Amino acid sequence: MTTLQAVRRFLLAILMLGMAGTAVELLLLKHDEEALQLVPLVLLGLGLAVVAWHALRPGGASTGMVRATMVAFVAAGAAGVYFHYTTNVEFQLETDPSLRGRELIMKVLEAKVPPALAPGVMIQLGLIGLAYTYRSKEQ
Repeated sequence: MTTLQAVRRFLLAILMLGMAGTAVELLLLKHDEEALQLVPLVLLGLGLAVVAWHALRPGGASTGMVRATMVAFVAAGAAGVYFHYTTNVEFQLETDPSLRGRELIMKVLEAKVPPALAPGVMIQLGLIGLAYTYRSKEQ
């Protein structure tokens, strides 16, 4: 086994565990009450299926699907950070309309519900998935 193959297997394991763990966490947190909240759950299910397909049957089609799905992970993560952040801004300003600047930003980032940066895990998983397919022979 080459070094690249070993690293790719390690990335595969990290990616599969990360997607499964994140999906379980979102389900336990009942992150399915609104249509937008279903986006990461659907993507995680799709990601698990597509990555498993690629692991079992590597090829150009499965490589392309993994990459497209991982780009969607990154986009969904960025959108999620935006939505969580703006929701927190609205809540903090309703609580204390005098908040401004750094004080507002810190209150927003420290808020527990919804955690403003939590969707960043989707970005992280997407980048791991893209690294997993980097220089893939099946292109």
